[in-house]
Amino acid sequence: MSLNEIWFGLFILIIAGYLILDGFDMGVGILLLPLARTDLERRTLLNSIGPVWDGNEVWLVLGGGVLFAVFPLAYASLFSGLYLAFMLVLLVLILRTVALEFRSKESSARWRATWDMVFAASSAGLALLLGVAFGNLLFGLPVDPDGNISIGLIGLLTPIPLLVGVTTVVMFAVQGGIYLMLKTEGELHDRFARAVPRLMVGFWLLNTAVVVALVLFDRQITERYFANPWLVIVPTLALVALIGSYLMIRRGDAFRAFLLSSAMIGLLLISGAIGLFPNLIISTLDSANSLTIFNAAAAENTLQVTLIVALIGMPFVLLYSTAVYYIFRGKTVVDDHGY
Repeated sequence: MSLNEIWFGLFILIIAGYLILDGFDMGVGILLLPLARTDLERRTLLNSIGPVWDGNEVWLVLGGGVLFAVFPLAYASLFSGLYLAFMLVLLVLILRTVALEFRSKESSARWRATWDMVFAASSAGLALLLGVAFGNLLFGLPVDPDGNISIGLIGLLTPIPLLVGVTTVVMFAVQGGIYLMLKTEGELHDRFARAVPRLMVGFWLLNTAVVVALVLFDRQITERYFANPWLVIVPTLALVALIGSYLMIRRGDAFRAFLLSSAMIGLLLISGAIGLFPNLIISTLDSANSLTIFNAAAAENTLQVTLIVALIGMPFVLLYSTAVYYIFRGKTVVDDHGY
């Protein structure tokens, strides 16, 4: 196995870590307005992610760092060709942070309601944008022979990437709902216990529609599965994880449901990566223009040095994350010092 392939695998694992962890953060925001009815309930939701949300976003920074250092040509093409789209992502990331920090600075009901709406909208917006981005990567972008991408923001919002975006919003709502079952109790907990199974059914329907769209309209992604039918075991395991999570919710075992839901997210991302491999960006103009893990990679010595740094540094990130979740385990308690 080459260093390029090892780094591709590590990159997918890092992005999976971000989607799993920051995914439930976004899910909490998506569910904030429809399911939290009082100020105390909304503070409970916000305080449930208070100790961990900023640490979860470290995985996004790691992913961006890997793309910059290991696959610089793909990084340059994406960030120059999709500049406005990335500015929107940055905007909603900033709005989520500002809303979370400003929300309880004043006791005014209007003040808090305004920031609640900002947090909910930016959380849903970020999930939608990430899904649309992944949808466009799956279906390809107009990459010219020089690696430039020429497409406007509106050109990214085609029906199938938008479908992937909506599916991502519902997927994160499921992840956030299960997490909140772990962190809440009483009537608020029961409300999430009733909502999550319905969200799971909605996610299954939307994800099935995405799979059908891939089979019908994206032979580049599905060709690998048709050529190697045994690879279907990965998306099949994702479906099994979803069903298992649903059954755990029905049994009242939110912890195992969360683990299975997290596994489902990781397996779905890996399923997409299998279809993309070895491409990073598929060109819709000419397949010869596609950026792969080989022609978009840094020099061999750079791959070696960055791998050593990653092997040294990533255990500290994992240790930090594990310690934070262990320290703040249990039900969320709202006091005067919280959000």
